[in-house]
This record gives sequence, C-alpha cells and structure tokens, in this order.
Amino acid sequence: MSFLIKDVDPAFQGAGAKAGLEMWCVENLQLVSVPKPLHSKFYSGSVYIILSTTFLKSSVPQHDIHYWLGNEANEVDSTIASDKALELDAVLGSCTVQYREVQGQETQKFLSYFKPCIIPMEGKYSSQPVTNCETYPASLLTCKGDHVVRVKEVPFSRSSLNHNDVFILDTASKIFLFSGCNSSVQERAKALEVVKYIKDNKHSGKCEVATIEDGKFVGDSDVGEFWSLFGGYAPIPRDSPSAFEQHPDTSSVKLFWINTQGKLCPVGTNSLNKEMLEKDKCYMLDCDAEVFIWVGRNTSVSERKTSISASEDFLRDQGRSNGTHLTFLTEGLESAVFRSFFDGWPQIVETRLYDEGREKVAAIFKQQGYDVKELPEEDCQLYINCRGTLKVWHVNGDELSLIPVTKQRKLYSGDCYIVQYTYPENGRDENLFYSWFGRGSAMEERVSAITHMSALVDSTRGDPVMAQVIEDKEPVQFFLIFQTLVVFKGGMSSSYKRLIAERGIEDETYDEKKTALFRIQGTSPNNMQAIQVDLVSSSLNSSYCYILQSGTSIFTWIGNLSSTTDHDLLDRMLELINPDWQSISVREGSEPDIFWSMLGGKVEYPREKEITKCIEDPHLFTCSWTTSDFKDDLTTEDVLVLDCQSEIYVWIGHNSTVKSKEQALHLGLKFLEIDILVEGLSLDAPVYVVTEGHEPPFFTRFFTWDPSKANMHGNSFERKLATIKGKAPNVEAPVRNSWKAYSRENTPNGSRSNVNSNRLQRSASPASIISNSDLKSSSDRNSFSSTPIARKLFPASSPCESGTGSPAAEPSPSSENANSSWADGVEAGVNALTFSYQELRVDSHTPVKGIDVTKREAYLSEAEFEEKFGMTKRAFYALPKWKQNKFKFSLNLF
Repeated sequence: MSFLIKDVDPAFQGAGAKAGLEMWCVENLQLVSVPKPLHSKFYSGSVYIILSTTFLKSSVPQHDIHYWLGNEANEVDSTIASDKALELDAVLGSCTVQYREVQGQETQKFLSYFKPCIIPMEGKYSSQPVTNCETYPASLLTCKGDHVVRVKEVPFSRSSLNHNDVFILDTASKIFLFSGCNSSVQERAKALEVVKYIKDNKHSGKCEVATIEDGKFVGDSDVGEFWSLFGGYAPIPRDSPSAFEQHPDTSSVKLFWINTQGKLCPVGTNSLNKEMLEKDKCYMLDCDAEVFIWVGRNTSVSERKTSISASEDFLRDQGRSNGTHLTFLTEGLESAVFRSFFDGWPQIVETRLYDEGREKVAAIFKQQGYDVKELPEEDCQLYINCRGTLKVWHVNGDELSLIPVTKQRKLYSGDCYIVQYTYPENGRDENLFYSWFGRGSAMEERVSAITHMSALVDSTRGDPVMAQVIEDKEPVQFFLIFQTLVVFKGGMSSSYKRLIAERGIEDETYDEKKTALFRIQGTSPNNMQAIQVDLVSSSLNSSYCYILQSGTSIFTWIGNLSSTTDHDLLDRMLELINPDWQSISVREGSEPDIFWSMLGGKVEYPREKEITKCIEDPHLFTCSWTTSDFKDDLTTEDVLVLDCQSEIYVWIGHNSTVKSKEQALHLGLKFLEIDILVEGLSLDAPVYVVTEGHEPPFFTRFFTWDPSKANMHGNSFERKLATIKGKAPNVEAPVRNSWKAYSRENTPNGSRSNVNSNRLQRSASPASIISNSDLKSSSDRNSFSSTPIARKLFPASSPCESGTGSPAAEPSPSSENANSSWADGVEAGVNALTFSYQELRVDSHTPVKGIDVTKREAYLSEAEFEEKFGMTKRAFYALPKWKQNKFKFSLNLF
C-alpha cells in the first residue's frame, strides 16, 4: 500500500520510533499531540488516537493503534480519527493492528495501558490551560473487572447501586468504597486501586478512605455517613441491573467480502479456511461481540477506508451494541483470536535469517581451518544455586528406589526417574522435583512416576516446585543441577522389559560388552552430557564429538566443526563413563575402516547443529475456573500460565481453587495441547508447577521481581486495603500443603473467587498481575486480544465442579476418611452427567467432549463402574492414588 510522505500529518513526525505510548486528540478539526502527563485523562466530547509501540526480543517494533471515541464526540471528529488511524498505519509501513474503542466499552488491551484505569470527564479536550473548579464535585463511580477495571460515572442516586458491582463515592473529604455482595474479591481489589489513584491524584493523598459492605448498616460510623449522603438507608432491590452491558458468547461466525463500493457480499459461515482470503480484497468477519476487518497486502488506502465505513454502517444498521469491538487487521498480522475462527490456519515459523546466516558462515570458515569466535550457545546462566543436594529415585511400577549417589547421574531412556534437588534460597531450603521420562519408557510407568512424585512433594516441607520433563526436551537448569549426566539406551524397569516383549523388539539396554555410540554435548564442565544414540553413522554430526565403544575398543570422534570446549568435555565424559578406557582419537575425515564397520557402514550425516527455533517474548495467561478459559491476567486467587514456548510454568496463588499440584500439572499439559497462540508448542515441553511465595529464580527471571511481596498474607482485597490505610501488610508465610486452607469458602463471597491482587505487568503493555512485579519482556499483540481467546479446557461441568460452575465443596477436615468424603463430592457432581464406558475410553471412536479428562471414571454409572472396576466408587476413591491410576490405566481411562 503506497502513501506519499507529503500527505503525512506533521503530528505523526517521528511516531513509533520509541517504545511506549503516544497520544493525539482531534481539536478544531486538527490533530494535536497530548502531553504524557495527560495520557490518562479522557474527555467524553473528544476523540483520541493512541499508538502503543513495543520492541520484541528480536528488536522488531510492534505497533497497535487505538482510536477512542467519547460518547459525546461528534461524527466529524470520529471520521477524522478513523482516517488518521489509517494514515498512521501507512506511515508505520502498514504493519499495525487497529482497534476502535468506544467510551465505556473499551477492550482489555486498551485499558491495560492505563494503570489503574481511565475516568472519562465531561467536556472536550483543550490544549490550552483550563481553570479548575473551586468546589470539589462529589461523584459516584462504578467499577467492573477482575483483571483490568472499567470505571463509569453513574447518577449520584441510591437507585444506581446494585449487588453485583463495586462503587466508589468520591467526596471532598472522604472516599467510600461500596462492595456489592455478589462482587468478587478481585473486583474489590481492583476498585481499591482506583480509590488510591483518586486519593493520590485528586486529593493529593490527603483524604480518608472507608469501605462499606453491602447489607451492613449498623454499628459503624462510616456506614451511617455513607447512607446519609443518599438521604438515609434503604434496601437495594435484588434484581437491580448492573451498570455494565453483558456480552453474550459468540453464537455464529460470518465472513463477508467488502467490494470497492462498500457492499458486503457473504463468503461463508462457521466452517472457514484461510484460502477464502485474497490478497487484493478486504473482508469483514462478524463474530457477534467482535467484528474484524481483514485487508490484503495489495489493497489501497481508499479500499481500506471504504471497508471501515462499510463495517461501521453495518453495525449501525444491525442495531449492534456500542460494546461490539471493531479490530482492523492487515494480512500477515492476524491475531490468535482471529486465526482461531479458521480451520487449520497454517503455522508460519519465521526464520531468523541473521542468526541462520551467521551460523552457516561460521561453519564454512571453521571447515576451512580458520579460527572463528564461538557461536553463542543457548542461555546457560545460573538461575539456580548449584550448591544444593541431589537425590534420584528409580521408578519401577509401585516401587520407588533411591539410587546411590555414585550412580545417580546415569539414567536409562527406557525408564522413569524422580529427581529432588534441595538448594538454599532467601535464607531457607527450597525443593525442586522433576519427573523425568525416558523416550522409551512405558506410559504406565509415566503414570506411576507422576503419582510417586506427587506423594514426595506432599510429604516435603514448604512448597516445592514440581516439573515434568521428557528426554531430549530437558530445560537448562535440569542439566545444571546434575552437572554431568549420562543417558543410556534401554531400561531396567519391569514395565520396559514387558513393553519390548509385547512389541517383539530387541532389548537395547546398555552393556559394556555391546557396541555403543555416545554424543557429547554441553557448555562447560558443570553442564555436560553423554547421550547414547543409534549405532549408525547418520547419528554423527560435524558439530559434536562422540565416543564409539565396542568391548575394549574405544574411539573418540572429533567433528570438524566442534570447538575446543567440546574437546575438553569429551575427555571429561570419557573418564566419567569408564575411567579405565584407553581411547583412539579420530578426526573427522581420517576414520579407519573399522570405525565405519562398527557403525554398519558410512552414510551421509549432518554437518551443522540444528538451528534452534527463535524463542520470542513470553506470554502470560490466567485460567478462569468459572469458564475454564485462558485469559491474560493473574493474582493470588487464580492460576497463572506463563508460556515461554520452550517451557511452561503454572503458577498457583495462595487463594486459588486448585486442589493439588497434580491438577495444576494437568492444566499445563492441556495448555500445551490446545496451543492457544498457534505457536507450534511441543507436547513434550517441560511443565513446571510453582506456588506463590516459593517462586524459583529461573521463574522470577522473567519479571522485575519484588521478593518483599512474595509472602504477603490475605486475599488481594485485604492486601491492598492494608496498603492504602498505611498498615503494614501481614507477610507471615501461610501454612502450605493444606490446599483447602485457601479454598473458596475462606474468601469473601466465595461464589466468585476468580482473580486479583499482587501485580505483574508487561513492560510496554501492562495487563498482567503478580506480586507487584513487571514482566521483563515486550508484550505480544496476540496475548492481549480485544476479546479473550475462548478455548475451553472443560466446557461442561466436571466432577470437581458444582452445577453453577464453582468447585464442589471441599471435604471437611474432621472427616474420618478424606478420600471417601472426596468421593461423595465427585458422585454428587456427576449425578446429571453419566456416559458409557465406550465413550469415556481414551481410545474411543466416539469420545465424549467437555469432561474433566483426569476423572473419566467418575462419569460412569454406578452399575457400569462396579462391573469394570469390581468395586464401588466409594471403595475406589478410598484407595491410594497410585492404585487408582493403575486401575484406570488398565481400563484405558487414564
């Protein structure tokens, strides 16, 4: 799309050159820049253009343009803002995403720029100084939102109050916070942020703050004062409507082609694919609550203007709500939400041309004998104290055997292991548990390993970090805590022996009498591994060193592209595997015939290391248990998912409703499966489970971390209230390993305990929350879509949830048998959800959808359950967890 420089508005000079926010307002039909101190002040009679610029890890700028329309703005100014947004897009190379924002119905992405909120004022913006009013006007505001808060001024009247929202009454001497009885803890906490903002900015920090509970009207002077301002107390009707519109879930999707005359021509509904979108056309995707305009790369500015006008006319003619979001996308910059409406949208992995070219050039020079500076390895910085103690257990079905220290650095790829690493951190011992699955291990053994690890974690003091890793996908810190590691082929467990017998394959278990080939890898003596690979010459690679062993004949093979560090690691690993070996060193290209004979003959093999996929900035999500959607926020009441692409972290707040780390681990695995951002996440990526107050350094490195906030006690509302009133927050570490100590029943109005308090933000586009810490990365536009990505984990009620979507009641601590009590809750939750055994099997041809897949057996009828398991549900849930899993695995229900 071409655009002449002379046509560019002077106000856009230098726009987008630096990270951060830039704002303009239409004043007297001209675009004027808004100074940074006024960025959070919006006038309902004006229209604004906001540019958010972030720089990703690759240094590529990312631009998002929002044009904000005040409710009292005139149509002429609105048209100017729309046209200027397109002009700014052209100035920035047509590589932006544009959003139309309507006052009171702004997208979460837009609101996330302004902390804690925006409070639109009456009138119009003026670039000239304005005289302040001498008397302080009292106002009543209503707040809505668990993660980002919407603030709206409502009439100063008792009839404006309701039981669902949180209200702020701002007077000259005091600010009152009124919490509706149905409002969530997180909404109350977010409203407190608004209270603090008003106190600091409108009262210069000099006013009192009072909190009023819905239904409480005696014994408190603040309560009496609050109601006196409304003419006295009177009950609020139960069915009082909220001041905010409720948006229904998307019910249908329609795609239209917009021709050059602005006419909408239907293309398809529901079943859509990318091939329907042509480069020289503009399209409108109608998703009810959100409408997308997609423009091909070969379209002109006039065609794009026509498409926007046509879409706005369509919304007006349809009588759509002002809350319908309009997003403008250019080909190649489609958001994850947009892509999710198309079947099989192809994943495009961008090649890092600079890195790839640099590596190839370096390889060529090395091959010619030139001394080339080493290519940078992956990030191997020590994010964990490596002076801790290591314990390794071997898993063999129901048995868990502690491996002697002298042998714990030698693993078999056909087995599973539990690793416990204890290290000092912040003046106390922290524990990190790994469940390591060898590539050739049996699924049955992996199930047992997770069960054993959960039992060890539950029996360990504090709140250990728990992780699942699979061979070949180990994170750097896994290797760092071992320092040296050897992985042999084969296995020693009975399940491995049984597996190869059933498949009729040869036992590859390492034996010094057999011929074996080891690849040596690592970055230093504190991070080196020897991995036994297939005994064929195609396993070689010019960038590595190898050990080839056959009985007493030992060859060390040095690749032409290997480094001096690799050579040093080769010598060290040779001694570790067997200090008595005497090796013959062979350079690539000078191998004797016997060398190739031991490998079954010479064939082509790779010359360079596989180019690692570029890892962009991490993305932050919250799992909402009422809808089981992943969204982009987090607090102490909820569960965070930090997507680092190569690994996943599930963070559990103290007041979350997650009942076990095993459940959180399953959540992380499910996240990998659904791949919300279509990143091509590996199902074998490591998954960590981290709890609030016990975050390890390799997790906190992604944030500007404030450790003083890590052990604050109480829910998010209580923490913020203590801060506002100048009280020292309770930083006593809460008792852990008692998950139900922080269940919904222990939060105010437990029926709605979703998310919020300690804050975590992205640096340039802050919208995520945890422990007053900032995420050290630029935001990705896919992470902050205007509509949360609705890919439900368990869309229907699960056995762990009541009919209203809230988790079933926790078993009473005084119960004689916790398992039996829990079974009662499971049975009660599925009375209305019963499916046949054939539908519930993992390998079912007609699988049932919308269930909690970790509790498949709970959906069986009582009769079929007894037929398959040979016992009642009550008896089954009284069994140890590992026995339950074995039963389920044997019946294909795990």
